[in-house]
Amino acid sequence: MTKSLPKLVLSSSRDIPFSQLVLSQKNVRRVKAGLSIEDLADDIYRRTLLQSLNVRAVVGDDGKETGQFEVPAGGRRFRALELLVKSKRMAKDQPVPCVVREAGIAEEDSLAENVMRVGLHPLDQFRAFSALIEAGLSEDDIAARFFVSGQTVRQRLRLASVSPSLLDVYGEDGMSLEQLMAFSVTDNHSRQEQVWEQINQGQHVPAYHIRRLLTEDAIAANDRRVRFIGIDAYTEAGGYVMRDLFSSDEDGWLQDPALVELLVNEKLSEVAQEIGGEGWKWVEAAIDLPFGCERGKRRITGTTVPLTDEEQARLDALIEEYDAIGEQYRDGCDLPDEVDTRLTEIDAEMTPLTSRPVAFDPAEQARAGVFVSLAHDGRLRIDRGYVRPEDEPAADCDDATVAAEGADQASGPAITVAGQVQDERAADDEDDVIRPLPDRLVSELTAVRTVALRDALANAPEAAFTALLHALCLSLFRSHGQSGCVQIGVTQAWLGNIAPNLRETAWSVAIQQRHDQWSERLPDEPGALWDVLIALAHEEQMALLAHCVSQGVNALFEPVKGYGGQVSTHGIAQRIDAADALAAVVGLDMAEAGWTPTVDNYLGRVTKPRIIEAVREAKGDATAVLIEHLKKGDMAREAERLLEGTGWLPEPLRLPVVETVSEEIADLPDFLNGDAELAEADDAYAIAAE
Repeated sequence: MTKSLPKLVLSSSRDIPFSQLVLSQKNVRRVKAGLSIEDLADDIYRRTLLQSLNVRAVVGDDGKETGQFEVPAGGRRFRALELLVKSKRMAKDQPVPCVVREAGIAEEDSLAENVMRVGLHPLDQFRAFSALIEAGLSEDDIAARFFVSGQTVRQRLRLASVSPSLLDVYGEDGMSLEQLMAFSVTDNHSRQEQVWEQINQGQHVPAYHIRRLLTEDAIAANDRRVRFIGIDAYTEAGGYVMRDLFSSDEDGWLQDPALVELLVNEKLSEVAQEIGGEGWKWVEAAIDLPFGCERGKRRITGTTVPLTDEEQARLDALIEEYDAIGEQYRDGCDLPDEVDTRLTEIDAEMTPLTSRPVAFDPAEQARAGVFVSLAHDGRLRIDRGYVRPEDEPAADCDDATVAAEGADQASGPAITVAGQVQDERAADDEDDVIRPLPDRLVSELTAVRTVALRDALANAPEAAFTALLHALCLSLFRSHGQSGCVQIGVTQAWLGNIAPNLRETAWSVAIQQRHDQWSERLPDEPGALWDVLIALAHEEQMALLAHCVSQGVNALFEPVKGYGGQVSTHGIAQRIDAADALAAVVGLDMAEAGWTPTVDNYLGRVTKPRIIEAVREAKGDATAVLIEHLKKGDMAREAERLLEGTGWLPEPLRLPVVETVSEEIADLPDFLNGDAELAEADDAYAIAAE
């Protein structure tokens, strides 16, 4: 026979005047955290006490009850009521609902009340906030009444944009709060459900990946184009910005790329017109300008406009005041607000006095032009003073020609505003075979490699010297070019707009900086140039030689059609083989140099089998199998994540693997076998080749 359990008897409850209550020293809560006593008092005053106090009768030394009751559980509520009494918002003899405990341990009751309490689930909080909104309360009213930030209320209410089916999944702990918040970036429930169906079969997917899937056709707010025009200009033009619960007012995704392009081009046009008004012959503006657009053009230099006597006196006074403040507060103490404000004012006033404009010779400026483009952070990149060869003055130029040029300039500069170069897209996603890489993609990859190889060679003077010697030997022993007096020159391959953002790569920036530094040091007059070159130290001569030789590097895949439309591959193969050899000499590894496969530069441009093969080569068959079921776009993005940090490279960027072949070598003739110096030279050559 089963023994029955005793029935539960609840502790009695009664109203006890507040004056008879005292705070127990057995309350386990010691650390003050969360809602303040003042806020809790305000909440009780607004809606009265919602939860009873847990009390025990105080027993005197004689074992009899004293009529007082201690509060071991509910100490914060007691202090809030005490504050209401002190502020005369509640009578001190106000009856307080209490649960009177007799058995058990007071500390255990206090601990249980705090430990067994469960915070409100965010989904329940969202539903409660929604009900209050429907009841007529504003977001600020809710935030004030529940002592949370307005941002918290808005975040919870934004969950209304999430599909109800996904809310149910979250309520059943099928996804994290961060994942659910990421879905709020769009109001398209069907798209939300589609993405969830796509990702919920795998391992935990981070929130940023969900946002990326939902915003793949939008432009991020930190894009340089958006930074250039500003989000406000976009929204004023009628554009819509998507934001999720993590986003601030400065973040988000712009839904109308065409509108962004239009606004960028309009603003570039305004900038170009303004710069053209300075007196230039032409202005070429674009989001991206072709790599090497400055090549073949003479750069004119201007003179910095000097300060007037009044400006110089003002600058000296500002510097003196700035230094005096720095001397006064040099001990590192915090600056008073008024002093910090004054320093900001001084800095703002000094900026135009120290950053002086540059003035150009009007005659030179009238035949020169300006390049305008966007840097990676959205700021304008303005390069002034380039003269095209056709605009150079003729040696026998007369006054009539000069007058004609002036008349042409008077009609206004030639303004060119181009849009951003669009990438070609890859072949059909449904290809079931690994096709050869598209010629366009190979050209793009090898253009990037050409720039990196130029930069690497410029930093390897000995290798540049060897490359120059190699070219000299070819011209001497395989002569088939023009005759003349030492007609060795640097022929630069035109890379143009083959690869996007080529001018912004680290290698291009380093090349341009190096070129500008040498250009400033070398004179234009041929006779003076000889003197400068002779005066250079040997190390500087080698560095200059390396830079010059590096500009002739052409590792580009350029299919050339001959008669009948046939593509000649012989010359291409020779060039690529030579580029491989040169890359081996300078030790160029494109992965170590910073190139990594992304959706934009490779993975989104090739077929699905190519993507899978890349992951298989880098991570193995087990990892490649995990992405085989994905669609092309999702597969490319996931492959980008998997390939990060692996050092994997596509074929056009790899160095060929040289296999060592063991062969028996016949005995050398005596006149060679006995030459020790020649043998050592051969060993050195073999080491260098490796």
